[in-house]
Amino acid sequence: MTESASHLRVIEETPANWRVVFDNPPLNIMDADMFEGLQDLLARMDASQSLRVVVFESANPDFYLAHFEVKDTARTLTLLKTVGPSGLPSLLDTFVRLTKSPVVSIAKIRGRARGVASEFLLACDMRFASRENTALAQVEVGSGVHPGGGGTERLPPLVGRGRALEIVLSSNDFDGETAERYGYVNRTLPDNELDGFVDALARRIASFDRRPIAAAKNLINDVSLPSTDRLLDGLTSFATALTWPEAQQRFQALFKRGLQQPGDMENRYSELLGTLMDA
Repeated sequence: MTESASHLRVIEETPANWRVVFDNPPLNIMDADMFEGLQDLLARMDASQSLRVVVFESANPDFYLAHFEVKDTARTLTLLKTVGPSGLPSLLDTFVRLTKSPVVSIAKIRGRARGVASEFLLACDMRFASRENTALAQVEVGSGVHPGGGGTERLPPLVGRGRALEIVLSSNDFDGETAERYGYVNRTLPDNELDGFVDALARRIASFDRRPIAAAKNLINDVSLPSTDRLLDGLTSFATALTWPEAQQRFQALFKRGLQQPGDMENRYSELLGTLMDA
């Protein structure tokens, strides 16, 4: 069965195994509608006692997810202020509830995932990527701000302090092989093997009982996750950073170059940050 939400297509392979396809053309921007769709999905996941695993993938082979919507600032800022069911702002609520859900979340990555899109991946339980077609980045510092959706909190335990600083401060793209070597993703596979591998893993997990899956995940969460207070501090600081004059100047330069439009700016976002203020 296939059902649609805001920019998400939910495909119920079995009652225990769902696929969620991001489909927000042309660039899969993470806007308020997409977060509303994720909120609706989380409510469905909570209500489905037979569900064991959800695989997140993209309809766009070039952009798994692009980044945060920064043009419609009024709607975007509601994600930083509106409180979700967990009591956290909606953006953090979405990621924290996904991480703490008894349902296993697997990201199957093809294409670019930058900024808050990278933070979505970090909120998933596992990440598997196309060896030939993956570019992951935290582009915020090069854009005049800093990560606010958990990037600075979730990356260090995964990749170590030095590599987390490299990823965040360089604002550079990391290809699949480097991301695997750093621990940014679980592993990469040849593109033509990615679907089969993830499908087999999801089906295997879906064949197990829900209670031991949830209990094991909860125990691992207890020793591996940043506190919600730390996540909230990061988001609060990010909201302040959006008002910095240097951030406003850089975002103006980004839009002048073609941010959130198909083309060279989005394709080479990380690369072009190094010369952004030269124009």
